[in-house]
Amino acid sequence: MDLFEYQGKSLYGNYDIAHPNSFLASNIEDLEKDFNLDYPVVVKAQVQVGGRGKAGGIKLASTHEELHLHSNEILGMDIKGHKVEKILIEEASEIKEEYYLSFTLDRSEKKYLMMLSAKGGMDIEAVAAENPDDLTMVHINPAETLTDEVIKKAIHNSNLNIVYENELLKIIQSLFKLFVDGDCDLVEVNPLAITSSGVMALDSKVSLDMSAKYRHEEFDEIEKDIPIPPSEKSAKEKGLNFIKLDGSVGIIGNGAGLVMSTLDVVAEYGGSAANFLDIGGGAKAETVSAALDVLETDKSVTSVFINIFGGITRCDLVAQGIVEATKGKDLKWPIVIRLDGTNAIEGLEILRANPNEKIFITDTMNQAAELAVKGIN
Repeated sequence: MDLFEYQGKSLYGNYDIAHPNSFLASNIEDLEKDFNLDYPVVVKAQVQVGGRGKAGGIKLASTHEELHLHSNEILGMDIKGHKVEKILIEEASEIKEEYYLSFTLDRSEKKYLMMLSAKGGMDIEAVAAENPDDLTMVHINPAETLTDEVIKKAIHNSNLNIVYENELLKIIQSLFKLFVDGDCDLVEVNPLAITSSGVMALDSKVSLDMSAKYRHEEFDEIEKDIPIPPSEKSAKEKGLNFIKLDGSVGIIGNGAGLVMSTLDVVAEYGGSAANFLDIGGGAKAETVSAALDVLETDKSVTSVFINIFGGITRCDLVAQGIVEATKGKDLKWPIVIRLDGTNAIEGLEILRANPNEKIFITDTMNQAAELAVKGIN
């Protein structure tokens, strides 16, 4: 579960992670409360998407009048399809240097991964692609701890300011503790800054591992403040394993591994997935019909790729579900289908016996991905 910046920073307080004083507002009337901050302040849109600064979602206010002006401009703003409903008002920091720090999971290595760079404030993907030597990557065995020696070596390798080594060491250890003890999938700070008040985490990007919810009572309260996209809400009600993504190709598959592979193949052909939707093993007609209903609630979907490899799942039942869900409908998008495995021949016969001008049958996963990305033009 991806958190808003203000939620991530509320977790900072539990781990003694230095960050600017701030105040959360949902409307202009909130600005009349005694929030006890010193000007200048930064008004920051609270959205779960990057690029808010370039979109005008971060502004500096030196007076109460400017605070009102900028807050009026930002509240209600649309940033990449995300409506700004809350703003974080934060004391501005006098920044001397900006760094990048993150902790995440490297599943291929089965280890934690720390990334550290002196190129803070920049898109870390661009840094990694254009200047890979500017990014220090350290793998950490989950059975072991992150030692001070390892952190100091990373600080030196990244050419961070050695004058602040002890402060950097302390905050990096605290952020790692948040990552591990807080059961996070990601803790990212960009920038981790040297300011006139010392080393501080000026931003917060935190993603929680919801499978660890049973260990954290606070996860329920945090989750209440996070809006659920209509498609995700619909999927939850139907008992489907669904995650909303930022692309345009709707994905339906059976089994998490196959769905992940489908996302990768779509990316190889220059597309991006609108979702992760796993109908599971043994999916029947009604399950497939429910999955297509969910995608109809997602305005970002321009084509759909149904990728089924029959094992427990019978391809004929999947095909029957597709027919039932699409019969007599004016489909919003083309559907590309690949069936293989148990009863695939029977499934293909069912689809061919019920033709639809917006349904396309393919022989291979690659062919299906290519057609879905092109939108069958």
